[in-house]
Amino acid sequence: MPRPLRTALAAVAVTLLAATAAGCGDAGGLEGAGATPTATSPAKLWPDLAPASSPAWDYDNGEAEAMHVTAPGGDIREVPPVDLVRREIAQHPDDYAGSKAPYRVTARRMAYCGKEPADSRCPLLKAYYRDMTGDGKPDLTLGFRLLPGNQTAVRVYTVEAGRVVQVMSNNDAVSGVELAGRSVIIHAPSDLADYEYRFQWTWDPEQKVMLLTHDEMLHIGRREHGRRDTGHPSTPSPSPSATP
Repeated sequence: MPRPLRTALAAVAVTLLAATAAGCGDAGGLEGAGATPTATSPAKLWPDLAPASSPAWDYDNGEAEAMHVTAPGGDIREVPPVDLVRREIAQHPDDYAGSKAPYRVTARRMAYCGKEPADSRCPLLKAYYRDMTGDGKPDLTLGFRLLPGNQTAVRVYTVEAGRVVQVMSNNDAVSGVELAGRSVIIHAPSDLADYEYRFQWTWDPEQKVMLLTHDEMLHIGRREHGRRDTGHPSTPSPSPSATP
């Protein structure tokens, strides 16, 4: 092979090898992400401000209520959910009894509950049984409509020494409810577009009640705008979940 041609081919080979090496280096290689913001510690404000000794709002948190109902064999599943709602109505007449009671229609419509087939006028929702207290036994998570408004009551009941005890009580304009571990998570609409309130109630074995452990407003993306009677102010506030 003539020397000039051999030299030309060698040059082409070197060029191809260099291009291949460059291509391999680009595939999967590390790239800089730019400058990293400098971490800053929290700045404590007003260090001389005297700390408050009591809450400004009643969070309706950390209270248990005996329902004066016995659970046969200590099994909450043996107690008809409708009996617990009727017991609550009896124990809280200011909320349910009388023409001016906020949930008077709920009390009247309980007459349609407990029948076969089920009556759509009954405000009681499906009951769910799950161990919420960690004792290995099922507890009852119950919901019922608070009428004539648009709120929903969410309750959790357990059994202590054979008697039913209400360990969580929350009234709100509910858009969804979830159970996760020992927690009840309640979603509630907000007047602020594309946001919702989210409250997490978690079982506390020392207090023996479910406590409001998370109270937050979260962005949920685009949704249809329009004001609704949510039961919440238009801006975030402490404890919009407190019972009226």
